[in-house]
Amino acid sequence: MKNPIDHYWTLKLENVKEALESNNFEVFLAESSEHASQLVLDRIMTAIDVKTVSWGGSVTFIGTGLYDVLKDREDLKVLDVFAKSLSVEEKTQLRRSALLTDLFITGTNAITEDGCLVNLDMIGNRVGAITFGPKHVLILVGRNKIVPDIDAAMLRIKEFAAPVNAMRLDMKTPCVKTGMCSECQGSERICNSWTITQKSFPKKRIKVVLINEDLGI
Repeated sequence: MKNPIDHYWTLKLENVKEALESNNFEVFLAESSEHASQLVLDRIMTAIDVKTVSWGGSVTFIGTGLYDVLKDREDLKVLDVFAKSLSVEEKTQLRRSALLTDLFITGTNAITEDGCLVNLDMIGNRVGAITFGPKHVLILVGRNKIVPDIDAAMLRIKEFAAPVNAMRLDMKTPCVKTGMCSECQGSERICNSWTITQKSFPKKRIKVVLINEDLGI
């Protein structure tokens, strides 16, 4: 076999796609971040007739280039919660309004081989939107987020994703200095709200794009 690594990931992603679809998610496979962006713009958004769009914190979303494309779309009502000009109060209100959009885009901290999404949030707007509110939710996920089961997902989040995100956000938490979670009690703790999304309800409300690249944190 000439390309065993490519073959491995093809099989892995196809299996996870099948597991997600059995849990009522709508799933798309993308060979690259560029392909993922094309799928979202040309296929997914067109099919659901998006008029309002917003997003939650996601390094993967930014990595696909979709943020740069969507934030300036004049044909959509865009609620840009990343806009640097916003005050804290304005950003909070915009996050609330984002829960009523046609489409909410974000990532996931981990995805299990049996088709569950596992997330840990600081504020809760991201996991809140995944659970209820927006008409449609779009999850962009790199292959590096795939783990065997929920226990492995939670371990990945606490031992890797949470400390790295705290570092990315310049939080004043112990894990920024040590690289390890110590279940801190500080005001800047980002580990506050867990969600395990076992199934999409209604069916296909949550759409997942599995990207055949290592993306995000």
